[in-house]
Amino acid sequence: MSILTGISVWLIPLFIATVLVVATIKRVPAYEAFVEGGKEGAKMALSLLPFLVGMIVAISILRSSGALDAAIGLIAPFLAYIGVPSEILPLALIRPISGTAALGMTTDIISSFGADSFIGRLAATMQGSTDTTLYILTVYFGAVGINRMKYALKVGLLADLIGIIASIIIVTIIFG
Repeated sequence: MSILTGISVWLIPLFIATVLVVATIKRVPAYEAFVEGGKEGAKMALSLLPFLVGMIVAISILRSSGALDAAIGLIAPFLAYIGVPSEILPLALIRPISGTAALGMTTDIISSFGADSFIGRLAATMQGSTDTTLYILTVYFGAVGINRMKYALKVGLLADLIGIIASIIIVTIIFG
């Protein structure tokens, strides 16, 4: 472990030094290129801001309006019948929308039930087995100007559903 720690401490400074040496050899103005890259990054961040605000507002409305609780109330009896804790449902619904909100929910679940509990392990596995599909489509597709994303949306949400189901099955088999 100490070897990995030593490598990780020196890896980034060595990478930067390598970039500077290669830039010097190729006679590339490294600092000016860095500043231009920073300007492009700032422009990209500003162009992403409306998409992020829209996503945050949508999530807040979903949670504050009670729509999320209503959806959980409808599905909870079925989940209880198949042996899946209903406390995991908000995570499954929010994960494709926002990684930060899902991480917050995972943290709440683990704080409430414990990291070694079935639901804690299920939440952690679900967090790692799914992706933030709607966030990715909104931000990254919006950043490059892709407007027609119907197949990407379908495939992404299907992959999330498969990840959720696989998480439940695997955690139930291993820890259930």
